[in-house]
Amino acid sequence: MKKIKKKYTNVKKILIEKNSIGQRIDNFIKKKFKKISKNAIYTMIRKGRIRINKKRAKAKNKLKKNDIIRIPPIYKINKNKKKNICIKYYAKIIKKRILYEDKYLIIINKPKKIAVHGGSGISFGIIEIMRFIYTIEKNLELVHRLDKETSGILLISKKKFVLKSLHEQIKNRTTKKTYIAAIHGSWPKKIKTIKFPLLKTKNIFGKRLVIVNKNGKVSETKFKIKKKYKNITILKIILITGRTHQIRVHTSQIGYPIVNDNRYGNRNLDKKININNKNLCLHACKFSFVHPKTKEKINITSNEKIIL
Repeated sequence: MKKIKKKYTNVKKILIEKNSIGQRIDNFIKKKFKKISKNAIYTMIRKGRIRINKKRAKAKNKLKKNDIIRIPPIYKINKNKKKNICIKYYAKIIKKRILYEDKYLIIINKPKKIAVHGGSGISFGIIEIMRFIYTIEKNLELVHRLDKETSGILLISKKKFVLKSLHEQIKNRTTKKTYIAAIHGSWPKKIKTIKFPLLKTKNIFGKRLVIVNKNGKVSETKFKIKKKYKNITILKIILITGRTHQIRVHTSQIGYPIVNDNRYGNRNLDKKININNKNLCLHACKFSFVHPKTKEKINITSNEKIIL
């Protein structure tokens, strides 16, 4: 990826006035410079770069009237420029991962660690990258979603009627989504279907979380054993419903979390296994649907394998 030339602010000197008296220096800087991360502020304080009356400041120092605060040069970046450079970089990758395309649809093999859309602190995702690649297409929309950590088949519509048709197929459960996953432990042969109701909530940090709850939405997942290793099982998984984090929660709930699942998994188990792959071991390998225009049955397969 192309390197971005760093730019820095000038040294700033701030005279403390009456309304700032008594504030801690760290809290004062947080309010004054909202774009600077907390980590950056505490790093500057720890290294003595922030000074009060020419003396090294400590985070707990409280400000007095007429104190002079020295703020060192701070690295700043043109966020739009960085975003455009990143999109160009990922556009080259995505172009090579197109599995199917016609006048109505694009189907890609989504890489791991790229969100499907921007938002919640993420500046861009797959849909923004696709709109950058296909500037002529004015109606590009995601047909469905995949977790940021999950790789695999992702559909993007080019026409409004295509999006509507595929949404109806998904709602009526006439599409078929197949995944492969590596889970911890030896999956019991008798477990072929899980039907746990799932409810969206948030953890204590405000992060989205899905839990099994009787007040949640009906959810159904089917499982088939593909291969067993000493401490890991490779599963073929078919989604009957398509709830958020459905596979990850269902497998974790019964004690067989997906390998390297940082949200619903087991870090102790992850540490014990000796594999090179540090990514979430979940891949959307097949998607079947009826083409909205031709009415032909389409079966798209990604041959990508989970590497242990």
